[in-house]
Amino acid sequence: MLRAIDRDNYRVIPVGITRDGVFVLEDDDPDKFALDAERLPEVVDNGTRVLWPEVGDRQLRVRRADGTVDDLGALDVVLPILHGVHGEDGTIQGYFDTLEIPYAGGGVLDSALCMDKHFMKIVLQAAGVPVSPWVTVTQERWERDPEGVRADAATLGEPSFVKPARAGSSVGVSKVHDASELDAALALAFAEDDKVLIESAIVGREVEVAILEGRGGAAPRASLPGEIVLTTREFYDFEGKYLGGDGAEVVCPADLTDGEIAAIQALGIRAFQAVDGKGLARVDFFLAADGLYVNELNTMPGFTPISMFPKCWIASGLSYPELITELIDTALERARQTVVVRAAR
Repeated sequence: MLRAIDRDNYRVIPVGITRDGVFVLEDDDPDKFALDAERLPEVVDNGTRVLWPEVGDRQLRVRRADGTVDDLGALDVVLPILHGVHGEDGTIQGYFDTLEIPYAGGGVLDSALCMDKHFMKIVLQAAGVPVSPWVTVTQERWERDPEGVRADAATLGEPSFVKPARAGSSVGVSKVHDASELDAALALAFAEDDKVLIESAIVGREVEVAILEGRGGAAPRASLPGEIVLTTREFYDFEGKYLGGDGAEVVCPADLTDGEIAAIQALGIRAFQAVDGKGLARVDFFLAADGLYVNELNTMPGFTPISMFPKCWIASGLSYPELITELIDTALERARQTVVVRAAR
């Protein structure tokens, strides 16, 4: 779901994207897209077509099912509340850059990097940010050299995690307790992507910190850290993240020492800067006996009532409306700076 915002008239215009990639004008009804364990929400083609402004224009329009075109007003900024492929992988960001439409959140580079866990780990490792040991396996290699893949996986120890390189929300992720479970875990992950990571399981607390881009040239800011406390779940899966399933609790602020908080915040900012972060990110860590490991960065984290990103900023003194306003104002500030740079050329 995208939200196009006309600040002059204080209007929020919901724009949905169907599975076929069609932009449609949606109802401004949050309950319509509430997450439900029985049925996940879906944008359906209602016959409307959102007509994005051309370069140099700011008028957002909609073509109705009967062919008539209505003017929806001047577009100031887009809030792309999108997850996964085409949402947080740099694709939609590049589209809006081409149209010169300001948008909140990550840019093309950081979105693309953080969507691909293989390249994200390479960039973090090059910047000296600790990450869990891993091997990356393509489907072609798995089909050609399964014994070699099994041998590489064995070097990572047990248990391990198998996950698609370019899928989010823990979709296709498995915890592998011994070698007998590897083949099934790879099959599940390859169903989502033709590139898969096998990672050493880090024993430790799962902590997360929310990052906001600095304003006016200032450094990024980090919230108080939160913690995912697992009781009956083996890891924080899709149901636990989005459907409020039992066995996982989001706690913010986490019960940490001042030194641990400072270290998590500093490493979160360092990881954000390493991927050239824009707008916002949630940085996920493992706090192990031998230190901190960055698990991943999420450039468009969940914003549901049970999501860590807003919870951490609320615990840090920033209300939900203030958080959304901060994201929008940062996007508009970045757009103004881009215009100045173009003019200087």
